Amino acid sequence: MSSALPLSFQQIGVLGAGQMGCGIAQVGAQSGFQVLLADQSLAHAEAGKRKLTQQLSKQVEKGKLAAPEMERILSQIIPLGDLSDFKNCPFVIEAATENPELKYQLFRKLDAACGPHTFLASNTSSISITALAAQTQRPEQVAGIHFMNPVPVMKLVEGIRGLQTSSETFQVVRAVAERMGKTFIEAKDMPGFAVNRILMPMLNEAIIALAEGVASAEDIDLAMKLGTNQPMGPLTLADFIGLDTCLAIMNVLHEGLGDSKYRPSPLLKQYVAAGWLGKKTRRGFYRYDA
Repeated sequence: MSSALPLSFQQIGVLGAGQMGCGIAQVGAQSGFQVLLADQSLAHAEAGKRKLTQQLSKQVEKGKLAAPEMERILSQIIPLGDLSDFKNCPFVIEAATENPELKYQLFRKLDAACGPHTFLASNTSSISITALAAQTQRPEQVAGIHFMNPVPVMKLVEGIRGLQTSSETFQVVRAVAERMGKTFIEAKDMPGFAVNRILMPMLNEAIIALAEGVASAEDIDLAMKLGTNQPMGPLTLADFIGLDTCLAIMNVLHEGLGDSKYRPSPLLKQYVAAGWLGKKTRRGFYRYDA
């Protein structure tokens, strides 16, 4: 069922100017929202917008995006220097690193900074929405809105209701996602929700298979691509997601569900300890050129 937004609902906020936050900001601006983009400081927010500018410029060079459209998108994204600038924003999406304590802290700050009618949503891929909502004085106005990476390309958004989430809040989350052109599904507030409850154990098992010498990294990926018609092998995908993020989600699954089948691979832990986090550090299960 599609949901409509009020005509006055023309602005959203995004807290986090990293890869996910800037991707959400881009898609929001493309769909007609004015996007307020915040991070640790104005300098961090501006740096995120500059990186997005570089990415969009490459699309223009390749003929995949018209220059006027790039300018329109960028003009809709406004970097912020302080969370108090979210005061009158009707809807704010938190898109920080997948760390429970960090997100708890940010939700407490957002709750204090935003006006009483602001809806708050988290782009978390695994952390309890119920627990995040409990950090605020507006738990009924908090929900999950999990975008897939890369945000401009991937069509899916998971919507997650916390125990306290009101129907109105969830309909707003659905409407924002659908206005962005996303296909919306509803998942229960369980560790990993729907996508990562299924995906991450598969990636973890691929890492276990590699550690046990079942096959090489290349052959594991080739087997899953050609044998199960996946567009990307699991080890390549883990590198793309970030091995630290994979480990964080596996820890949430293991701790939240208490089942040994979700135990993170020791090899995954070793790679993260070594700083081999995948494509973003130019080394994971594969090596990447600068």
